[in-house]
Amino acid sequence: MSAESLPGTGPFPRAALAEFLPIPEGDGQYPLEYIEANSAIKLREDAAGVLVGVCDPVDAAVVSCLEGFHGRPVSFRSIERSELSAYLGRRLAAQEDRAAAVTDDEERLLLDRLANDAPIVNLVNSILIEAIRKGASDVHIEAFAEEARVRYRVDGVLRTVVSIGKAQFPAVASRIKIMANLNIMERRLPQDGRLSVHLGEGAFDMRVSIVPIAEGESIVLRIFNAAGVPQGLGDLGIDVRIVSLLRSLASSPHGLLLATGPTGSGKTTTLNALLREIASERVKIVTIEDPVEYRIDGVDQIQTNERIGLTFESLLRRVLRQDPDVIMVGEIRDAPTADLAVRAALTGHLVLSTLHTNDALSAIARLRNIGVEPYLLAAVLRGAMAQRLVRRLCPACREEKAPGRGEAELLKKQGLAADRLWRAGGCDACGGTGYAGRTSIVEAFSVDPVLEGMILSGEPAASMERHLESTGFVALLRDGLRKAVEGVTTMEEVVKAAVV
Repeated sequence: MSAESLPGTGPFPRAALAEFLPIPEGDGQYPLEYIEANSAIKLREDAAGVLVGVCDPVDAAVVSCLEGFHGRPVSFRSIERSELSAYLGRRLAAQEDRAAAVTDDEERLLLDRLANDAPIVNLVNSILIEAIRKGASDVHIEAFAEEARVRYRVDGVLRTVVSIGKAQFPAVASRIKIMANLNIMERRLPQDGRLSVHLGEGAFDMRVSIVPIAEGESIVLRIFNAAGVPQGLGDLGIDVRIVSLLRSLASSPHGLLLATGPTGSGKTTTLNALLREIASERVKIVTIEDPVEYRIDGVDQIQTNERIGLTFESLLRRVLRQDPDVIMVGEIRDAPTADLAVRAALTGHLVLSTLHTNDALSAIARLRNIGVEPYLLAAVLRGAMAQRLVRRLCPACREEKAPGRGEAELLKKQGLAADRLWRAGGCDACGGTGYAGRTSIVEAFSVDPVLEGMILSGEPAASMERHLESTGFVALLRDGLRKAVEGVTTMEEVVKAAVV
């Protein structure tokens, strides 16, 4: 910035827009959305640097952002807000005239309408369309030294699908930022946003995360298909006995039910499916999520926002005043949230939540470590489950194989045996991968009087595990191996997901 003035120390030299006619337009000007939101407009750009007009009061963050964006000398002039408003009015009116013949339906963001779009818009649209068609859960667009790489995560596995020129990346990043209503000038700080699009009959929400990296930015879009959300537990591939147990636990009038597993293991999807089954006009259900991934009719869903103080803890305190019957807390991360969740379960609410542990039984030790007293935990815990996702074999090309020695030994240790197993083939139907979609492997237990006493007395996990096994508890690995024997998945998938 020039030495004319520093943010907060006084006004910049005043100027009128008429002094700089013709004002840069098109690619030489900031987008209208940015001009309107930040009251900043490019007046001139030449070999000497960039001259920018800003309205009082001057936002120091905008000034700093523009300096970082241009990476060259930037000077500022103070302009009248009324002049800027008139300029925006003329530009917006011109846009409206050009769009007068466009119908309401055509104004919606439809990714499959590519005709007459600019090349960068076409490129971004095609990346998102192909991701949706391939069933990707995430799209990664990352800038590297020589090029930018686009990768899709399909069935939990990342694959590079296309490379784009390094020179195109800034325009691609700007297009995605505009779609997500983010600041296209900001390249130094992380940004998070969300966009909703339509493709044919399907509605898709996309959560956008952008972080700066050494060669530019890393953009990740998480795709949620609002029309394709599993409606119930029976749609998730969970064993019918475990489905019955989870439904029984969810019918409890009060208490704590936990879902455990690493990030991306499907915990929240399972809890959402459970909520869909118990939702009714007679039950008040409130969820606190980060983010709200799937909309559920009849359920009050709240998005956390730590930047303005809307944490799991602060929201849970207020939700308890909403007279709920059922509360879902997206994740128990700390002692205050755990304490509130336990006390809510004690005072007549059914509380569902998630924890990051390797197995269901470890939820007990995790809550103890957070600071929940054993007598409270014993009083409120109704049950816990652990979950993983494994890839399903493509039914069109799966191939039989004889069990290897190590596979046979592993099956024997789990009380199972098989004359044949299955391996992935590869065909056009599955894109040559041998897999099509994913399914769940799950373990779950309910707290009976014996286990409640063991929690209260602080028994070690090994003793609790022996008790659960005596009641017919099926561990995560065994559930996965049964699916491998049945030809639903492969031994490799199960071992990768369930062996710690």
